Amino acid sequence: MNPIFSNMSSPRRVGDAWLVAIVFLLLSLNACTLVERPGSYGAEGLCETGDLIQEVKAFGRTLGIEPTDALSRPTGEGRALSMLWLWLQRAGTLARNRAVDIRMAVGLSSIKERTKIEQIYRVEGYSVYYRQGNEFSDPRSAVTPSFAAEGIVRRVNVILHEDLHGDVNFDLPWDIEEAVVTPLGALAAAEYFRRKGDLENLMRAQSALDEGKQISRELLKLVNEAEAIFQNLTAEAAKEKVLALLPTYPAYHRMFQRQIVGQHPATVLEAKFSHDLAYFRYFEAIAILAEKPLALDVLIAELKKLPRDATPETTDRFLGALETKYSGATQ
Repeated sequence: MNPIFSNMSSPRRVGDAWLVAIVFLLLSLNACTLVERPGSYGAEGLCETGDLIQEVKAFGRTLGIEPTDALSRPTGEGRALSMLWLWLQRAGTLARNRAVDIRMAVGLSSIKERTKIEQIYRVEGYSVYYRQGNEFSDPRSAVTPSFAAEGIVRRVNVILHEDLHGDVNFDLPWDIEEAVVTPLGALAAAEYFRRKGDLENLMRAQSALDEGKQISRELLKLVNEAEAIFQNLTAEAAKEKVLALLPTYPAYHRMFQRQIVGQHPATVLEAKFSHDLAYFRYFEAIAILAEKPLALDVLIAELKKLPRDATPETTDRFLGALETKYSGATQ
């Protein structure tokens, strides 16, 4: 059965967004789930991915990425954890220069490869977007059969991405840290395949980098356009107009559609845009810095100098200073 989306129909209006979000969460957790079956991918695949993880973590250290315990063991060895993330953004607003309004992360005590949401109730006054996953920066993030079955480029990227989140590497506000770690993980994955001389997967990693740059460029332009629309129309009318604009930004539109499968576009809109800003705000800017005569380990070391209380404004200035510093550099 496809998920059903509806407005709240209860005569009693719930004003506390946190309470409504928790109700939504409880509905989600009580919904039907598909639980992984140990061995569904095979012990050989899990073993191969375990070896890959150790190799990639060792490689990351050569770039100044200190390894963490994330993804360090297969499912079944000790307690595992799966995560359900929810983002809520006030209707008619976007988290352009600040973090999303409400962000929740709930750990599930057993790995679930996919959480099937039977019904989502719109939170009055908020846009809601959710995502479920088994890869995150925590020692309880275990290697699942579905992760082992992923393409090698994505697996390498995820391993490096989650290690970059370790506080020994980056300890920044959530939205700034994601915006820095996401392009660095992609850059480090490409460097991994470059050093191995794996040209086929290097091309795939480079293609993913190029797509990320395009998504970043399009998202920033789209958000500028969307903010102006939200300022001049009611939230509902603005949503319709912004959704009609999405196909004119093809790279971002493809990602948007792929990642909201099972969710209603108008319900997720402001929350999804705000979520994506946290991941892609600086993707192109950092990727362009990496194209200068600047070794990746040096770029990572420079970015580690970001202040722990960094904001979008201070990060913009920080990246601008790096652009100036290395614009005339030669190898």
